[in-house]
Parts: sequence; structure tokens; C-alpha cells
Amino acid sequence: MTAAIFTKLFLFFTTLSLAFGLWLTWRHIRHVETARGRVPAEFADSISLEAHQKAADYTLDKQRLGMAEEIFGVVVLLLLTLGGGLAWLYASADQWVSGGGAGGVGIVFIVGLAILTGVIGLPFDLVRTFGIEAKHGFNKTTVKTYVLDMLKGWLLAAVIGLPLLLGTFWLMEKMGALWWLVVWLAWVGFSLLMMIVYPTFIAPLFNKFSPLDDAALKTRIEALLGKCGFQSKGLFVMDGSKRSAHGNAYFTGFGRAKKIVFFDTLIARLT
Repeated sequence: MTAAIFTKLFLFFTTLSLAFGLWLTWRHIRHVETARGRVPAEFADSISLEAHQKAADYTLDKQRLGMAEEIFGVVVLLLLTLGGGLAWLYASADQWVSGGGAGGVGIVFIVGLAILTGVIGLPFDLVRTFGIEAKHGFNKTTVKTYVLDMLKGWLLAAVIGLPLLLGTFWLMEKMGALWWLVVWLAWVGFSLLMMIVYPTFIAPLFNKFSPLDDAALKTRIEALLGKCGFQSKGLFVMDGSKRSAHGNAYFTGFGRAKKIVFFDTLIARLT
């Protein structure tokens, strides 16, 4: 396959993917706009028209921002690939490292790319958090919390990501023709390890977790877990209200390290 044919295929499938995604989002927006004026009959007794319209407006704002972000993402992708952005970034890394070897150049290149894409995507995240979420009464994140979260994320990326990249480049250099298989196995092992490490050591850096103290609720949930055969290390409540008014719940972990976590907002609102 020649470079010209590959470029044409890349452009075709990128355009097709973007067009299909935008079409689906447009259909979603049209449906929400059409249904905004009336509560579905199944929920008419429990949801007011005002609450229904607020939910619709929130959905519309999110979908419209998503469309803009998707278009912008494709533009950035084309600038990085066909526009020569990646080639320029790699050449800059090679010049900056100067004698550090392929591994050193690769690490600087990937770190530079991560910083670049993070900065590019930051305005959309700011609009989402302090624009849309705040407009609809969901955002509880302060500027201080937002900045601290970002700094913690960068620090974790450096502490965890840099050794992982070093190990990856070392395996690529030492493992010969089967380097791809060894690297894949290493990444699988790392992913499994992170499923154990994350709920115990990383998540508490961002939120506070306390055992579920509602005895009646705890008994009912444990009975359901026993019926399903789901073994958990514990039921916890997270201070989700620190960042958002949304209610949510999730389970995380792997093997015996599995935990079930409820947002404090969910516990406060639902019976």
C-alpha cells in the first residue's frame, strides 16, 4: 500500500467516523428538543414538566459541546498527522534530548504529546465544568480543587507513567522480534495491578471514603450481593458532593480488592 493510498483511506474513514458521530448526536438533539415539551406518560405522576425540561436543557447543552469538541478533535488529529505535527514534535524531542538514545527521545516525545493534547483539551473541560455543570446547578468544584486535581494527575502520570515508558522502551530494545508480545503481556499485567492499586492508594488522593454506616441499607445491599454471588471488600461512601451535585455509584477493584462506592449525594437523595 502506497503512502498516497493510505492517506486517502485515513481521510475517508476519519471523515466517515466524524460524520456518523455528528449525525447520531444531531438525531439525539432533535429527539430531545421534540420531547422537551411533554413528560412521558410513564413518568407523568413522579416528574414535573419543569424538572423534565431542565433535564432536557442540560442534555442539549452537553450534546452541543460534545459536537464542537468532536469536530475540534478531528481538526487536531489532522494537524498532528497529515499536517506534520507529530513529525515536528518528534524532531524537537530528538534535538532536545540529543544523544539520549531512542528511549529518551521516545519518552520526551510522548510526554510532549500528552502535554500538548492536555492543553488543547483544557478549554473544553473548563467550559464543561465551570460553564455547563455550573449553569445547571451541578458543579461544586472550586478553582482550587480543580487545580489541585490537575496537579495530582500530572504527578501521578509522572510517577507511574515514566517508569512504565522506560520499561516499555527497554523491552522493545531487548526482546527482539517478539517485543510486541512481551510488551503486551507487561501492559496487561500493569492494568491488572492498577485495578488493585487504584481503589486502595490512588482514589483516596482525590476523595474521602468512609464505610457505609446506614445499617438497614447495608444489610439490604449485602443480602443482594450474597444472592448475586458478588464478593466485596466493603461498602463505602465517597464525598462526591465535593465536586458535583450528581448522584452516582460504582464498584472498582479486582479479585478480593473489589469495593462498592456510593456518592454521598446519592445516599442523601434516594431511599
